[in-house]
Amino acid sequence: MQHMVDVILHLVDRGPLDELVSMSVGEISSAMESASLRGSRPEADPRFHRDFDVDLEGEVLELIDDSEGLGEGSSLAEEESDSAMELSLLLARWCSTAQWTCWDARLFLYLEPFIESPLYGQDAFLEHKVWEQFSEALSRTDRSSYSESVVLDWMSRREDMGETMEPSEDPMILPTMESHRTLSESLFDIMESLRRSEMELMAGREFLEAGRWMLGRSTLSETWGSQG
Repeated sequence: MQHMVDVILHLVDRGPLDELVSMSVGEISSAMESASLRGSRPEADPRFHRDFDVDLEGEVLELIDDSEGLGEGSSLAEEESDSAMELSLLLARWCSTAQWTCWDARLFLYLEPFIESPLYGQDAFLEHKVWEQFSEALSRTDRSSYSESVVLDWMSRREDMGETMEPSEDPMILPTMESHRTLSESLFDIMESLRRSEMELMAGREFLEAGRWMLGRSTLSETWGSQG
């Protein structure tokens, strides 16, 4: 059985992020060490989790300390190493106002019925056009209708496979149903926030190299890597 990994979405405020990557690594390190960036960090959406200030500051400082050759450019955006990409990803998480996480296997269930073509493999969730189609589809429905359709689709798939829908026979039925309902509602909320704001969607997954994360219409490496 293939190991399920988390797909992770962020709403990223691109303005502050562009300012951060225009700083030198030394400037970023000093600012994180003194906690002086906390006041300018984009305000969190209270409906969602996001990384704590102190945790990200620690990750940034640890990465900089452990990375030889990082900091040779006048700005982070000019650097092309894997460490520079990892630092860019950490800074994008710093500029995130909301984070949403879900197993990849579940996300197929939440997206595929609402886009134009089948999704193949985990990399489908790194494609801007997939999220664009999904957002457009959600704009034509409401939160409860979307969530209900996800739950009904999950039920019909179980029945098609000959699996029971009786809670007395499978005690996980009701908790799983409630989990699908809660996750699909929060996914609707984060996509609605995206449409109503100037934020950019960042999408990636566990164990994915930093440069392959999607931010807006491009990957991080397309945005900041190999600019020479």
